[in-house]
Amino acid sequence: MNPIVLDGGLATHLETLGCDLSDDLWSARLLADDPGVIRQAHLDYFRAGADVATTASYQASVPGFVRHGLTPQQARDLIRLSVTLAVQARDEAGHGLVAASVGPYGAYLANGAEYTGDYDLDEDGLAEWHRERFEILAGAGADLLACETIPSRAEARALARLLRETPSVRAWVTFSCRDGEHVSDGTPFEECAAIFADLPQVVAVGVNCTAPRFIPDLIKHGASIVYPNSGETWDAADRRWLGLADPVEFGRAAAGWASLGARYVGGCCRTTPAHIREIRSHLT
Repeated sequence: MNPIVLDGGLATHLETLGCDLSDDLWSARLLADDPGVIRQAHLDYFRAGADVATTASYQASVPGFVRHGLTPQQARDLIRLSVTLAVQARDEAGHGLVAASVGPYGAYLANGAEYTGDYDLDEDGLAEWHRERFEILAGAGADLLACETIPSRAEARALARLLRETPSVRAWVTFSCRDGEHVSDGTPFEECAAIFADLPQVVAVGVNCTAPRFIPDLIKHGASIVYPNSGETWDAADRRWLGLADPVEFGRAAAGWASLGARYVGGCCRTTPAHIREIRSHLT
């Protein structure tokens, strides 16, 4: 059976549609400012061949929105809206699933900690920080939760705790990884994946927002869902991306990941509908 094709970088496509995502809410700001463009971005990915839309809630949180002047109730409503927009796009496309993005605590910090796991909260604190948004998204009408870009064992354990409290909620879990064997905080990927081994509601464990060159080894270590970034690097001095993010090459690579055993394949940062179209064409 062919793998399920995920979507690509939501923020990347929103930028190509003319959106300015320069503040620390990133694409979540558009839930308040321009929800229609988020719906369009989801629809574009479905039309490119994606089977799944991942919601614009990655960087959305009640404290994050409150920090920007919204009330807690307005924040909760916007988090629910992220699912509604993806559902509307799915219904217009006539196919697919909606995965509600549960981004890491580091996305709220907006300091890059989702790629290091350098947090100021322990496992208990992380569970409590995630709880409200987790519960909102679990009840918002998505098909499953996408607990993604998790950089550490502590955050994985915190999310596993919340999943155990909600056994009817399906989810996938993906980690940001520093190489082909370890998640971002240095814990072996296999140890982090094992945290979810006794949770039948977790449909897949794998990696996202990780360099494509590490994906084959991570699949060999048990990753069944993979949606890496484009593989480009940011040159801060010249303010430009370096490296070729060729959609055709990305599609060929995705076919290789599928042959190694990945059951869910897509893209993350700096990938676009063109990348997803190529993944689809190389998997069919």
